[in-house]
Formats: sequence, structure tokens, C-alpha cells
Amino acid sequence: VRPRDAQDLGQLASLMDRTYERKFPVSSLVIARFIDNLSSKEEVDQAQYYLYKFRHSPNCWYLRDWTIHSWIRRCLKYGARDKALYSLKNKVQFGMFPDDFSFNLLIDSFLKDEDFKGACSVVEEVMLQESFERISTQILSLYALSKYLATKPELSWQEERSLGASLMLAGLKQENSVGFSARLLGLALIGKVELSRGIHAVFHEMPLIWTSGYLGRALAVMDAVCDFRDVKLSEEVDLSVNADGQNVTDTPREEDDELETQKLPEYINRFKELKERLVSQDRIDSRSLESLVSALTQQTLEACEDADIAEYQQTVSVWEAERQQLIQRERETKEKNQKSV
Repeated sequence: VRPRDAQDLGQLASLMDRTYERKFPVSSLVIARFIDNLSSKEEVDQAQYYLYKFRHSPNCWYLRDWTIHSWIRRCLKYGARDKALYSLKNKVQFGMFPDDFSFNLLIDSFLKDEDFKGACSVVEEVMLQESFERISTQILSLYALSKYLATKPELSWQEERSLGASLMLAGLKQENSVGFSARLLGLALIGKVELSRGIHAVFHEMPLIWTSGYLGRALAVMDAVCDFRDVKLSEEVDLSVNADGQNVTDTPREEDDELETQKLPEYINRFKELKERLVSQDRIDSRSLESLVSALTQQTLEACEDADIAEYQQTVSVWEAERQQLIQRERETKEKNQKSV
């Protein structure tokens, strides 16, 4: 745990108010001290205003990683998880771009309360920021996604797109049955959106390629599993599309969209062929995606978390060294200003 620089919250708030009134920027050190010293839900509510003010100041690019981490920890500690999620969903307004450790904390908090939809809201932000590099983040994300989908929720097309992209991008990091099953389901969900809304709706404000053919890519995953040793696909994963009623959008469809729709019967036939081939090769796992992910979580998460803790301790040391440099710089600036008076 980082050492806390004990400060009077009221004095810090007054200092920031006076600084903004004089049209001067608040330093990253001052906002960091304010967040570090939060000690109640009411103070967390107040802090959201100052994070917003800092984001809309000339120093907006200097919100420190440790301040974001501290903000999420304080929100969780004082029963204000909704504030953490709100600031994350409105990341541009609050400057909330967390590191992997912070994402994991927030996902895990929702999972412990079995709020799988809330956990998936955080996973969506991991996906949008393309932060699936850490194995523990991949596993926690896939766990949240599989648990939420197991509840059979009624999904809007935007939710299908988000869940599909999250499954695909997290699944791409896992070279095992979970990874390939997640990729297949993710691509199928995105392909469903592509058929109904067009390719522009798929990639708009998403980290997805703009080339049409997501159902074709789903079939390519099945084809790859046929030649991939020790990998099986979950039996429940399907293309989840049919030949009727796909075009529900009022927006004009591009030529590629029409061509993709015309390929649907071909895709369905190819899916049936590949499914039969996979069954004949014993490459279908009777377990659900939820079961596969739960088994992988039990096998690997603890070891991943042990490694994460060791790396986190190193990160905290780096953060503290950076903070001490800022304190030293602040001290030197004050001394210089006093001498010039």
C-alpha cells in the first residue's frame, strides 16, 4: 500500500477553488493528495467534481496513474462503486483511463456481489481501451462475460456488439478451448449485428476492423479448431443467426452489407458442415462456455494473481518514487518563488 500523505481535505478543496478562480491550473500533486485523503462516501461525491474540474484544466494530461488507482480504491472502500463506474463510463470527462490492476479491482468487486451485468460494464471499458494484456484481466473478463450470458439476458444490438467484441478480443489472448469458444461466440454476435445493422454500425467507435465478413471469420475459427490439437469448442456456441428478418435498420445499407446478407445461406450450410466435422473429430466439448471458463479460472487465476501482486508492489514503488520527485519539485518551486518576492 502506498504511504498516505495526510492532509486537511477542506484546505485542499479551498486551495483548488482559489486556484481555479484565479485562472491557474491545479497541480497533479494537489488532486492526488485530495483523492488519497478521502474518508467517506460524501467526500467521494465531492471529489468527483474536482476530478471533472482537473480534466477540463490545462493540466488535464497529468492525472497520475496512482491517482486513478486511488480513486477506484476509495470508491470501493466507501460504498461508492457507482461513482467509479460512472467516471469510467464518462472517461473523457473525468480522465479515467485505469491501469490493469485498477480494472481488475473493479471487475472483481462486481463479481463478488454476483453483479455480472455490472462486471461486464467494466469489461466493456477494458475492451474499448484494448487492455486485455494481463492474463488475470483476460480470465476475470471472460468469467464475467460467460456468467452474464448464462443468465440469458435480453440484449440490444449495442449490447450484442459490445459483448461480442469483448469475447473476441479477450478470447484472442487465450490459445485454448476457452479462447477459441469465446472468439467464435464473439464473432457470431458481431456478425449478427453486421447482418442486421450493417458494417458501419459494427466498427463505429469500436476497436474492430471495418472489413465486412464477421460470420465468415467465425467459421474460420471453427475451421482452425479442426486442425488445432488439444482444443475443443463449447457445444452451446452457435452462429445465432437465421435467414429471416435480419435487416432491421432504417439506415441506408452499403453494397458490402447486401453482399454479406446474400452469403447467409452459404454461411449456415458451411456452419453445419464444420459442426459435423468437429463432432466426428471429437472437437466438441459438451460443457457450456460458463463451465469451461469456470474450470480455467480455478486452474490459473490464483497463480496469475500471485504474479500480479509481485508486479503491483513494484509498480507502487515506481509510483512512490515519481510522487517524491514531484514533491521535491514543488518544494523547490516554492523556495524559488519566496526568494523572488
